[in-house]
Amino acid sequence: MANIKDVAERAGVSVATVSRVLNGHSPVAETRERVLTAVRDLGYRPNNVARALRTARTGALGLIISDLTNPFFTELADAVEDEARSLGYSLVIGNAGERPEQQDDYIRTLLDRRIDGLLVSSAGTGSAMLSEVVASGTPLVLLDRTVPGVEAPCVRADGRTALTELAAHLAAHGRRRPAIIVAPAGTPTGDERLGFFRTALGGYGLTLPDERVGATPDLQPTGGRQVMSAFLDLAEPPDAVLATDNLMALGAMDELRARGLRVPDDVALVVYDDVPWFAHTDPPLTAIAQPTRELGRAAVHTLLARIEGRPANSVLLPARLVTRRSCGEVPAP
Repeated sequence: MANIKDVAERAGVSVATVSRVLNGHSPVAETRERVLTAVRDLGYRPNNVARALRTARTGALGLIISDLTNPFFTELADAVEDEARSLGYSLVIGNAGERPEQQDDYIRTLLDRRIDGLLVSSAGTGSAMLSEVVASGTPLVLLDRTVPGVEAPCVRADGRTALTELAAHLAAHGRRRPAIIVAPAGTPTGDERLGFFRTALGGYGLTLPDERVGATPDLQPTGGRQVMSAFLDLAEPPDAVLATDNLMALGAMDELRARGLRVPDDVALVVYDDVPWFAHTDPPLTAIAQPTRELGRAAVHTLLARIEGRPANSVLLPARLVTRRSCGEVPAP
């Protein structure tokens, strides 16, 4: 079985450098990649039991995801696990299912397992249990969603620029009555996206009145369909709808089809959170893509910085607008 000296020899570095890379310290990307390649090639597995005895750490990180049935969060969890494993950490994952009480159960379970640190993409608006994690001294990093009153770094995407580009895109395609399907009222992420979109539209002479803002009771297709139905019953239905979650967008599409309406001929449809199959729907959906894998990697490194007592600030990575054909775009020749 390979040991750390074998990895150092294969990578052409010192044992100390290998140790630094496995603990997230390497400042040089090329060196880090050589070490991780050697780790994979040799099948090296750090002795986490010995490391725990030396450092009072277990080599395990916890991740609580708000809803693993959502493709965005599934990819996010996969990215976190890949990065954690590449750095010699195991990952224990809990699915909150968008239920704060289930989230709290997982937090208690993970703390009992003496994890070295915790990543949380919070269900709903969070819970008092997250403040207890901070008070306990367990390193905590929030992922994708901020939680009011919880003092911890948050790694998430910044949609301001992408939403501004979307407003310009809708205006350029003659859409004058935009609407938005948002998460349940009070959800920080949903409130932020609504605010950014409303401000961006104003810059192009477009308004977003309250009647064209629909908050879903949940983040599921049923909620998206319910809101779209209400929009279509308006005296002046919207001619463009932004769904701020991919599952809600599926429900919105179901309602449009049920009424015999077509995208984009009758209503333009845009989704916040791109997933691979949106490029293959009819028509392919214009979407705002979050840098999901980059978010996962950044979250792991931010958490390791907290575990090791290094400075750890919140991270904002830019989302981007991906234009396809659901707003009336002309397909490329």
